[in-house]
Amino acid sequence: MARWRDGRGSLLIPRGGGGTDITVPLEIATSYRARTRGLLGRDSVDGAILLSPANGVHTFRMRIPIDVAYLDRGLTVLAVRTMRPGRLGLPRLRSRHVLEAAAGAMAEWGVRAGVRVTVESG
Repeated sequence: MARWRDGRGSLLIPRGGGGTDITVPLEIATSYRARTRGLLGRDSVDGAILLSPANGVHTFRMRIPIDVAYLDRGLTVLAVRTMRPGRLGLPRLRSRHVLEAAAGAMAEWGVRAGVRVTVESG
């Protein structure tokens, strides 16, 4: 498993039926400070943000509802939830990483339980 640093990258999501992967702009948050800040105080999300390591999130002080995908250490999606502001998400035991995006984005991209995504940094 790659070790990432705070910065930008791309999230690659396989398209069902063998088509070209969907590429989504990705913000990578691996430091304690970047993970803690996450999407707090933002009015929108450009693509997605990866929190690593992480196994749970909250939406206190958030302004927008978000989709949250819990990923295992192999980047396979364990579950996807939509969370309104002011909520506490329960930690997922096997989760090692969390993806956050604007509400509705994960369904649009095809991110659902069982899908294995790829992260490219830089």
